[in-house]
Amino acid sequence: MMIWMKLNGVRAALARRDGFRTPGRGIAIFLARLAAILFGLLASLPAHAGDRALIDYIGFSKDFRYFAFEEFGIQDGSGFAYANVYVIDLTTDSWVLGSPIRIQADSEARSLAEVRAEAAESAKSHIEGFGIAVPVEIAALIGDGVPDNDGRSLVFGMPTYLPGQVSGRYTLRLSSFAARAASPCADYFGSEPLGFALNLADSGTDRLVHRDTNLPRSRGCPTDYRLHSVVTPFMGTTLSNAIAIISVYPGGFEGPDRRFLAVPLGL
Repeated sequence: MMIWMKLNGVRAALARRDGFRTPGRGIAIFLARLAAILFGLLASLPAHAGDRALIDYIGFSKDFRYFAFEEFGIQDGSGFAYANVYVIDLTTDSWVLGSPIRIQADSEARSLAEVRAEAAESAKSHIEGFGIAVPVEIAALIGDGVPDNDGRSLVFGMPTYLPGQVSGRYTLRLSSFAARAASPCADYFGSEPLGFALNLADSGTDRLVHRDTNLPRSRGCPTDYRLHSVVTPFMGTTLSNAIAIISVYPGGFEGPDRRFLAVPLGL
């Protein structure tokens, strides 16, 4: 409806300019082509779209005990930019005190770059205080543009100096199941929330790395999970230091949103 209102406005303006009540043949062809392009764009959009956060790996502490990352994006509904910085104690698999650091714009006038810069500044004392100074090495990654991948399994090894060679061969398997959440998710989104379990297989052994019980309030109402990546600290590439990054999709204002969880594999 809004598109046709705008097209009619253009039609009327062109007619007034040319002194005609209806557009000439050339203008009519132009409007027809414009309408086809606009409808093509609309047809390519999903019926519902939440916000899809991106991730920036900040780093590890020098003793590999702490790990920090940032998730950021544009919030669905409001269109406001946001950035969240997480600092995790890998020995307890929990956020450190004062984490996450959350910054959200209060208008569309504030750019994502400005919000991310504020989050970085606000998190500076945490990053320095916990000695987050070791870069991240990506051992494996399922990119968002990889087709025909359900995000349920990921085969990887530890990076080595030789091209194309890895140390070890591991398989991560992700599963989900109905779980209890702090919020009435069925009332909000019409479906029960999901928890996840993560298993790690290696040479005939299969180890449960994580399994949810009651979901934390911070998780919201998850509708799905996907494996995203496996990361390690630079020069510390052993399985004991590896972390699985999980995409979690809680219900949002306009559809499922994407956020991130970090799961230590060495515990």
